[in-house]
Amino acid sequence: MTDSFRAILVSKTDEGQKMEFVRLTEADLMEGDVTIDVAHSSVNYKDGLAITGKGPIIRRWPLVPGIDLAGTVRSSSHPKWKAGDKVVLGGWGVGEGHFGGYAEVARVNGDWLVPLPEGFSTADAMAIGVAGYTAMLCVMALEEQGVKPAQGEILVTGAAGGVGSTAIAILAKLGFTVVAATGRPAEEAFLKSLGAASIIDRKELSGPVKPLAKTRWAGVIDTVGSTMLANAISQVMPEGTVAATGLAGGMDLPTSVAPFILRGVRLIGVNSVTTPIARRMECWKRLSHDLDKSKLAALTTHVKLDDVPRIAADIVAGKVRGRVVVDVKA
Repeated sequence: MTDSFRAILVSKTDEGQKMEFVRLTEADLMEGDVTIDVAHSSVNYKDGLAITGKGPIIRRWPLVPGIDLAGTVRSSSHPKWKAGDKVVLGGWGVGEGHFGGYAEVARVNGDWLVPLPEGFSTADAMAIGVAGYTAMLCVMALEEQGVKPAQGEILVTGAAGGVGSTAIAILAKLGFTVVAATGRPAEEAFLKSLGAASIIDRKELSGPVKPLAKTRWAGVIDTVGSTMLANAISQVMPEGTVAATGLAGGMDLPTSVAPFILRGVRLIGVNSVTTPIARRMECWKRLSHDLDKSKLAALTTHVKLDDVPRIAADIVAGKVRGRVVVDVKA
């Protein structure tokens, strides 16, 4: 097909990074065995870094950003997929080194795709997106290390963001007592509506790190990294678990071995980019019954492709709460 379609393209120039709205054709797309008519994408923190150039996310130039997408297969030479199939994609370097979701058409490797979960629309799937899917992986990591609701409070950092807000909703439905750490006190009502039992100011976790602080948390889901993660680790109860999946606060980790060798604290890294397909399928199955759809709707905002540059700047500045779904064809 030679019909053109709309996309966001980020290029490198002598003056720096340039973002523009363009029209592409299928001939402009990268290699892949499945071509998808993209219905929805979303704006994740990583997308914000890519579009604003505030982080080294993009690995090839020029690039269509957007690390997740959902839509309908247009054509396929992959044995698993046929035209008309509804599919979801997140990770695998899409929107980083391979053209991503901010285009009306995408061509990708069919091995990267999972079927749209039953009962979900493409908009629902992107309301979850990479952030919500990562939140579920974090919850699963805590469960697999034996963390149970009766053991005590679960701390969620970066609570008003996409991963944090979705994690709160999932944990609350599973019966956990969730404490939300945020730098935005105005979001208290929003976070409590998702299921947070209480709110703490992130400043409580931003001071000098003690090797061992007074214990408080049975488990932690951290989306921030750096000093906040280190302080959270120092407060975890013996044999407790921390699932770490973010770096909004920095990539360093100013901690010591004390929590690990004196309290048996477990630090689990959660990587949502190259998660094997079998675990992805398990994760999406869990999301279909462990995430309250009404809460998902409450934490989601819908925008058009034209709005993505503005939202990208806002998400990096910490001004976006919950999830932002992009209606790519609107």
